[in-house]
Amino acid sequence: MADGKRLGRVLALAPGEFAPVAISFSCFFCLLAGYFVLRPVRDEMGIRGGIDALAWVFSATFVLMLAVVPAFGWAVGRYSRRGLIVASYGFFVVNLLTFFVLMRVGVAPEWVARAFFVWLSVFNLFVVSLFWSVMNDAFNARQAKRLFGVIAAGGSLGAIVGPAITTLLVEVLGPINLLLVSALLFIIATVLALKVVAMPSACCPQWPQDRGPSERTRNEGLWAGAVHVARSPYLLGICVFIVLYSSLSTFLYFEQAHIVKNAFTDSARRTQVFASMDLATNAITLGLQFFATARVVAWLGLPLALAMIPLAVAAGFGALGFMPTLVVLVVFQVVRRAGNYAITKPAREMLFGVVSREDKYKAKNFIDTVVYRGGDAASGWLFTGLAALGLGLAALAFVAVPLALIWAACGLALGASRERRAQDPSLPGGQAT
Repeated sequence: MADGKRLGRVLALAPGEFAPVAISFSCFFCLLAGYFVLRPVRDEMGIRGGIDALAWVFSATFVLMLAVVPAFGWAVGRYSRRGLIVASYGFFVVNLLTFFVLMRVGVAPEWVARAFFVWLSVFNLFVVSLFWSVMNDAFNARQAKRLFGVIAAGGSLGAIVGPAITTLLVEVLGPINLLLVSALLFIIATVLALKVVAMPSACCPQWPQDRGPSERTRNEGLWAGAVHVARSPYLLGICVFIVLYSSLSTFLYFEQAHIVKNAFTDSARRTQVFASMDLATNAITLGLQFFATARVVAWLGLPLALAMIPLAVAAGFGALGFMPTLVVLVVFQVVRRAGNYAITKPAREMLFGVVSREDKYKAKNFIDTVVYRGGDAASGWLFTGLAALGLGLAALAFVAVPLALIWAACGLALGASRERRAQDPSLPGGQAT
């Protein structure tokens, strides 16, 4: 008990917050461990499927997202939080088991592999978006500033354990059987998420009671999230921030694919490089999230916290433009990912602490999925088009620099807007900073 209290003080936890934060931490750990068991294999599939086809793969991901989002909007309008968690995570577990069966039987291996690449890209965004929606519903805006960095650290720890599991067990179990390991982790995460929403109000009295949707929510269309976004300049600003983030991430992903392919001819070696980058990224991220995220936001304020990594990305693309080499790529990618997971991602999630519950689910899910993958698809074709015009990797890196600076300016504006909204008692989360 004394150790728990001491840890609570180190992590800036208030009385009654240790249990819900620990469960949330564990839930995110299982979600990202399950995902990162599979991600190095997915990245290698992207190269083996042909770099020239990556734009088509990203477009296929976006199209699938367009099909899935209305179904999620329908579920939000019909289920309570508990029902939504079971329906969403359960659906993805069934999908994963289906892929396991198809791969074991050997049905159309190439097409199943491509479908798995697309599915994993969609799956990751949905499960993470839903997790943070639950967190924003469970913790108020003041708690979010203190706790989201610690909770996000659970995901970072899972992102370290996931690639380690793949490295240790792939020769023993085989790649296909690793799908069962991931499925088990996702099932555990579902149980933990249900425990979070069932926490007694005596522990955290400010938590809203689990309830079914309102009649108005039931009657909204399948694209209610898009409608909510279109009506809110604040949510539209978040969309711009996400599009710039995803576009720059895609530019770097394409640069990475070209540089790694040119550096290594062996498939296993490329997979090992991807896994090593993930391990380095998430090891750095874990320490930052435990001890730096909340302090960075507190010291610098949310606007500067949102602009920090975009400025670093601008510098990184500049360096890559001068030296498009494997060493520069690895350093840039690790710094960018660690900074995003430790600073930008938790800070970005705080933006949703001052919107309504429906926007935390419908609008947020639309932004985190359709808007995000739309930016991926568009920037993928932009990269491909510019490369077709004769621009090399160095020139394409320089093209990304002004986009990163615009992203930084957007972060400053959004952070300031969020702080103003938090002071308005007529808005959700008002006077909660």
